[in-house]
Amino acid sequence: MVAWNIRRARQQDATALSICIDAAYSIYASRIVDLPAVSSGISDDIEKNVVWVAEQNESIVGGMILIPMEEFALLANVAVDPRCAGLGLGRRLIELAESETLGLGKRELRLTTHLAMPGNVRLYAHLGWWELGRSGNKVYMTKFLAPDPL
Repeated sequence: MVAWNIRRARQQDATALSICIDAAYSIYASRIVDLPAVSSGISDDIEKNVVWVAEQNESIVGGMILIPMEEFALLANVAVDPRCAGLGLGRRLIELAESETLGLGKRELRLTTHLAMPGNVRLYAHLGWWELGRSGNKVYMTKFLAPDPL
């Protein structure tokens, strides 16, 4: 089993997290012309939102950005360094986002992914997410969360 240290991000993590996010999306960058700047604003996110990083051997290999909204929480980004892909880190970060959402007093978690990332859409559907709709190349998804039973 692979061990990661998952902790809240600090400002000094912004550059390393940006590099990790860019690496995670690099497989899409050449084929998705309208891919947004996925690593921009990381310092602001760390300051204003819920941001976690995953470390392995003192290197950031993953991250999760959660934005509290009025009615729900928005999973703005989940990124895993390609060297750690397929080891369960992405799923662990998504589970953390669910737990954090409940901790914020919200029961709905939403995200937006890209139509040209069908593996992401399938993964989220497998994890219990529902498609809310599509607009252009965007796929909007949601998941309703139940608090843990006592």
